[in-house]
Amino acid sequence: MDCAGCVPRKPWDIPFVAEPREVSALRRIMRLHLGLWGLHEIAEAAQLCVTELVSNVITHVGAGTPTTLAVSMNGTYLRIEVQDPDTRALPTLIQAGVESEGGRGMALVDATADRWGVQLHPDRKVTWCELSTGLTSPNGHSRDVRVARAGSMLGLYGAAKLPGIQGPSPLSVTVAQEAAIEVIADLLHWLRVHGVDADEALDRAQMHFEAGVE
Repeated sequence: MDCAGCVPRKPWDIPFVAEPREVSALRRIMRLHLGLWGLHEIAEAAQLCVTELVSNVITHVGAGTPTTLAVSMNGTYLRIEVQDPDTRALPTLIQAGVESEGGRGMALVDATADRWGVQLHPDRKVTWCELSTGLTSPNGHSRDVRVARAGSMLGLYGAAKLPGIQGPSPLSVTVAQEAAIEVIADLLHWLRVHGVDADEALDRAQMHFEAGVE
């Protein structure tokens, strides 16, 4: 089905070892990926959920635990899953005291996400949460039309120049970045061929970009 401006939001996952130093990298991956998906408005909430779910594994299962972060769309909700091999240490929602140094993780997830839960499997548990995106369909237009337009253009470049890449993923962020650079370079060439000062156009584009950044 042809859908100009639709954003392909295919599930992705990334395995990692649960260590405190990995949290910041996972937060960056989440923000970059949600940028590709045009979901900037929930990026901060998603990063907080990732931080707390991973920290919960580190604290209650143990540092060094092989863990997986999986992200997908469940209808129009963003679903974040953290999978670990310990089926005994279950996340619980507790009321932490004002001076308590711990116990707030799942309370923060509960306050931030629209819903959350735990699924037990024979070899692992999955702690998940979901955030409302406000979209009308899983691959529908972003509420930011600029992001939707850019996503469509990058999709075309990815198909033409990198046919082996099937949509964005954490491991293809570099590929998407290179596609974006190609888009900018080609547009500057087009402007120059048509007698437009490319440097002036680039400066004006930078001004528009900075004005749109919150």
